[in-house]
Amino acid sequence: MAEMANMDPEGMDGVRMTWNVWPRTKVESSKCVVPLAASISPIRRHSDIPSLPYAPLKCRTCVSVLNAFARVDFAAKIWICPFCFQRNPFPPHYQMISETNLPGELYPQYTTVEYALPPSAPAQFDPRTGPPQTPPPVFVFVLDTCMIEEELGFAKSALKQAIGLLPENALVGFVSYGTQAHVHELGFSEMSKVFVFKGNKEVSKDQVLDQLGLSSRRAPTSGFPKGTQNGFQSASGVNRFLLPASDCEYTLDLLLDELQTDQWPVQPGNRPQRCTGVALSVAAGLLGACLPGTGARIVALVGGPCTEGPGTIISKDLSDPVRSHKDLDKDAAPYYKKAVKFYDSIAKQLVAQGHVLDLFASALDQVGVAEMKVAVESTGGLVVLSESFGHSVFKDSFKRVFEDGEQSLGLCFNGTLEINCSKDIKIQGVIGPCSSLEKKGPSVADTVIGEGNTNAWKLCGLDKSTCLTVFFDLSSTGSNAPGTVNPQFYLQFVTSYQNPEGQTLLRVTTITRQWVDTALSTEELVQGFDQETAAVVMARLASFKMETEEGFDATRWLDRTLIRLCSKFGDYRKDDPTSFTLNPYFSLFPQFMFNLRRSQFVQVFNNSPDETAYFRMLLNRENISNATVMIQPSLTSYTFSSPPQPALLDVASIAADRILLLDAYFSVVVFHGMTIAQWRNMGYHEQPEHEAFAQLLQAPQEDSQMIVRERFPVPRLVVCDQHGSQARFLLAKLNPSATYNSANEMSAGSDVIFTDDVSLQVFFEHLQKLAVQS
Repeated sequence: MAEMANMDPEGMDGVRMTWNVWPRTKVESSKCVVPLAASISPIRRHSDIPSLPYAPLKCRTCVSVLNAFARVDFAAKIWICPFCFQRNPFPPHYQMISETNLPGELYPQYTTVEYALPPSAPAQFDPRTGPPQTPPPVFVFVLDTCMIEEELGFAKSALKQAIGLLPENALVGFVSYGTQAHVHELGFSEMSKVFVFKGNKEVSKDQVLDQLGLSSRRAPTSGFPKGTQNGFQSASGVNRFLLPASDCEYTLDLLLDELQTDQWPVQPGNRPQRCTGVALSVAAGLLGACLPGTGARIVALVGGPCTEGPGTIISKDLSDPVRSHKDLDKDAAPYYKKAVKFYDSIAKQLVAQGHVLDLFASALDQVGVAEMKVAVESTGGLVVLSESFGHSVFKDSFKRVFEDGEQSLGLCFNGTLEINCSKDIKIQGVIGPCSSLEKKGPSVADTVIGEGNTNAWKLCGLDKSTCLTVFFDLSSTGSNAPGTVNPQFYLQFVTSYQNPEGQTLLRVTTITRQWVDTALSTEELVQGFDQETAAVVMARLASFKMETEEGFDATRWLDRTLIRLCSKFGDYRKDDPTSFTLNPYFSLFPQFMFNLRRSQFVQVFNNSPDETAYFRMLLNRENISNATVMIQPSLTSYTFSSPPQPALLDVASIAADRILLLDAYFSVVVFHGMTIAQWRNMGYHEQPEHEAFAQLLQAPQEDSQMIVRERFPVPRLVVCDQHGSQARFLLAKLNPSATYNSANEMSAGSDVIFTDDVSLQVFFEHLQKLAVQS
């Protein structure tokens, strides 16, 4: 059982916390250095979670849901809420309960349960149309046509494949754009009919509706329009543009075959005129008109930067380079703030409608992911960045979005998350793919981190791997020791969402942890420290501060935090660095921080703002084990003499007769030592007497394929040899314990890294020196 627990540290609840016991006062919690935070995967799948076919019972005062920690008086048929201690009577249909006859939510092992909520609107039953149907999901594909013929061909074949994979009842819409945005009326099958929007001026939602002829007597804003069939307006309305996949697959195939690259003339030395912003506004307007309360996604395939109309990120003149990090720091990116403001307004519109924006950007130059980040992240959309629509990173990832079965992402819609917590605990905010519902309550903190000022959040799109980080604070007022009355505190995460079949589910996770008096002893606190979660939370917080605080120096902030943590929890004699030791519960943390300081999240020098935005979006939405690999890649070594085994992330791990497999999350590298590469080039692996060598070459390939198959977005696979140009993908991630300065101490067949970065050992020595200073 212990082994199983280690394999799946998130367990059934999908919750991991930086500290698993909490200090009792605000002052003591600030001395912990690493913030009190929880990383939660709201709808992670787990075989042990029971599904209950009824609605949950809620507390009369604090609306938290009945759970396994509630005290139950079976004789009087009442339960006492663990959050606010209110006594609640059980309703009549619970009268049969007893110690031996418990409902699912009261079983002590079911700290997470899922309620399948019955459809809430019996009023919609109409004898002519039968029982109300769950609204089908909607996909509006937005395709950029300002590309070379070959790229457009790749994008079109990916779209055709995706439409073939959609459920038959899913509704499909199609918008193509170049210099202008074209909405295709798929319901008009006699010939192709297109509504054209000018690319250089902003269109509001109402203008979109007017032009598409959808604005007469606006539908009500929640539920479905009246007098409808299956929740959609009759022939004049939305189903001119949105058709079931099974009905329009043929029409769309023909349309895509005929679709050409944008025909608007491009002057020499200029970029094509591309109106990405208008195309996305039009798609959002189309969805907002038709489908209030329905799960819908805008799937945008973008092949270059927006140069026309709202959302423009660069001028049309090719001699103008697209903004870099340096430009953003110096405020020398003239279009940036305006574009971010525009996408922020699109984000607000989509969140209000409950719809999702997915972004698939494939181009050699930047396309504006940094500006669009706000719209993708606040709607919980997917994002994939690649070099070409023909690259496996795009093709395989795009296919995964629409696949069913084991590989499916389990895309869900219309989620909301509410958090209930014990008295004296305050919520500062959430970092991750969600947006604040501005719902005030006694548990809302004054300080805000991320999406704050609320205890409820909207998750327009979420899937089985979606993960959020919640930051907590303790109230400075209240009884000076909240733990005196009750040594336990409770947190409850309530997530309601629509699954891919359109059914509404409510996932309730209730966890309990202990208060400790850290003023007396920190031993229990130390044993409750989760190093991986703490490293990931620090990475998310540093990335967030880099984006929101002007002139924030992330490296210094991380160093100071680490020094404070080591001074507080290390064992040492004052001013004697050699006496410094760190408790095993903290021993990996400095190494995580060392790799985080060198990672692409903090060192943005070699990345474009688009890449940085992409990496950060994934860091903020993946679970702790995946995010740990982004910060500190894993390295596996393959040799003749031993089975595959983990190797140190260090240049000393390179040897001529070794194959290394590096998993850096965004890329997977198979690196052949010099001798191995020479033998392979001579074809030894094809000779029957060298079968062992053939197997050695095959093993890392198979393992890398397994990583690639299970991950979304699909990572870039790099196969390289020692001293080859692609070897840089591995060398950049290794600890430079041997550099050009120390080359005389090298063993044969190993490698050096040409860098002035400090090595892990030097970093440790400095850390010890600073931590023990009096």
